[in-house]
Amino acid sequence: MTDALFVVSEEGYWGEECVEPLETLSAAGVEITVATPSGSPPVVDERSIDPDEVGEETAEHVREVAENDERLNDPIPVAQADAEGYDAIVFPGGHGTAWDINQDKHARQLLRDAVEGNGKALVVCHAVGMLGFARDSHGAFIVNGRDVTGFPNEWEEGIVDEQDRMPDGRKLPYWVEDEVKAAGGNWDAELDADTSVTVDGDLLTARGPGSSSAAAETLLEELDIELEA
Repeated sequence: MTDALFVVSEEGYWGEECVEPLETLSAAGVEITVATPSGSPPVVDERSIDPDEVGEETAEHVREVAENDERLNDPIPVAQADAEGYDAIVFPGGHGTAWDINQDKHARQLLRDAVEGNGKALVVCHAVGMLGFARDSHGAFIVNGRDVTGFPNEWEEGIVDEQDRMPDGRKLPYWVEDEVKAAGGNWDAELDADTSVTVDGDLLTARGPGSSSAAAETLLEELDIELEA
């Protein structure tokens, strides 16, 4: 049995970036556990279930899964999770990760232990901002010298105002691309490509919602798991 841990935001995860990998890995027979910082159910970003934002079909499906998936609604606290117990750890994105997941020392430890140990880590969209803060066991930035993709500044400019405030009024504390570059990451969000998924050793990164499916399939490939037709 292959086991995966999903570390999901309580401040607003992007629905498709969680649901798409969750269902793709489940369909391939992967056993999934969900963790959140406090152990409370994760909170979906309302914009990611807005039909005007993501389309009616995606909005309806994500809402259904978010409300009814038992794994999402009965998470464990991140501090209780041990990376050794999982073959892969998935960090779905969403602006909410900037306020909790990316700043959570236990989440960053899970990332470090997965990459330095025998596991894989898939980090998606705004969760890639964690790489601007996560360090390895020697104190160096995990992302230093690694090839990565993630949510680009060019996209962020279309969301926040001139004072970096989100549509809901919250001020975005940092921009993913800036922090990852500052930590030494080799950044390329492949803006001319439909999808962007980068593999560097045991660290996988994905650009945004449209890359969620490709990211999940890439993770399965890295785990040597075939997705049934």
